[in-house]
Amino acid sequence: MGDSLRCQRHFVSLAGLFCEEEAEKIWGSQAVVSFILQRELPSESFSLVAEEDSGDLRKDGAQETLARITELVNDTLTSDGTCISRVSEEDVLTAIDSGKSEGGSNGQHWVLDPIDGTKGKHPTRNGNGMGIFGFLRGDQYAIALALLDEGKVVLGVLACPNLPLASIGGQDQHSLHNQIGCLFSAKIGEGTDMQPLDGSSPIKVHVSAIENPEEASFFESFEAAHSKHDLSSSIAKKLGVKAPPVRIDSQAKYGALSRGDGAIYLRFPHKGYREKYGIMLLDALL
Repeated sequence: MGDSLRCQRHFVSLAGLFCEEEAEKIWGSQAVVSFILQRELPSESFSLVAEEDSGDLRKDGAQETLARITELVNDTLTSDGTCISRVSEEDVLTAIDSGKSEGGSNGQHWVLDPIDGTKGKHPTRNGNGMGIFGFLRGDQYAIALALLDEGKVVLGVLACPNLPLASIGGQDQHSLHNQIGCLFSAKIGEGTDMQPLDGSSPIKVHVSAIENPEEASFFESFEAAHSKHDLSSSIAKKLGVKAPPVRIDSQAKYGALSRGDGAIYLRFPHKGYREKYGIMLLDALL
């Protein structure tokens, strides 16, 4: 597992993949992560639990879509100079289908959310949607990868291409001059590191040390379908929280929490909502 964190540098180039149609970038992300993991960890048995399969890409009429995805994957894999050979369309289909593992409590399994939060909004300090301008319609999204060992999370990597390097918890952090794009990595028992997507050296980050609720800020989901804003507001009022909520969707919020942007995270999904992968990464980052 000591070699696993080598994979994190490739998430930097992966961020450049996300300017095409949503379905294409999700397939492309899953293929890229699969290629990277299998290339960097060739001596280990490989098990990947992910969201997508290649069924729709193998249908008649999908040739142009598959060709675009293959081109995007090749551009991403070769962008940092570590991969010089190009992959074929069949290679891409096989890589996507490598995510069909059932996982389980025995052995090691990678768990991937290839792109989380593509329909979310940028972080705001109020309910009016006033925040930073983003890279992709202003949305916050993340590529989330965790490693399970005998059923327990031991490693997490979270790429957040639209998350500012500066805290989103303050009142003056929505400047257009803020550098955006963060990569978080964590191993259980060793804390969390954050680095820019330009490949600069990582720094150690820490959760908020605030203990007085009156001084704390809290996070909640932007999309009302993911949370209950009225209930969150009522709880915050009873706790004495004075700051308005920071509303942000996707697992990018977990990265922001891990570096202390907020002290409280309130999540009250509506009846019928089922969490697939998101909470798993919290074990590593927080």
